[in-house]
Amino acid sequence: MSTPETSRFVRLRVELVLEVDDADAVTKSALRRIAEEADVPAAERAQAEGAVTEDTAEALAYLVDPFDLVSQVPGIDLQQASWSSERIDYDPDSPDWDLDEDDGDDGNG
Repeated sequence: MSTPETSRFVRLRVELVLEVDDADAVTKSALRRIAEEADVPAAERAQAEGAVTEDTAEALAYLVDPFDLVSQVPGIDLQQASWSSERIDYDPDSPDWDLDEDDGDDGNG
């Protein structure tokens, strides 16, 4: 009998709902991060500054980096990441927001 081969790659899905108490602080932090990136071309920098200034969700997406979530986990190498943010209507009492709901996936957590 042979052991079935398994992939070394794992897709980790994370969904967060954040409440922004101070949109100005989020925007200022994103603008600071943009200013600290010396290797960003001026046109790209201006576009990023405009996006984070106009939309707190964009500022938050600029600040949250999936690499930061896994960089200290031993034995892994992040191969690919994508993320986005959007403003949503959130009602924690709504059954639509049941994070423990079984989504048909056989993964844990």
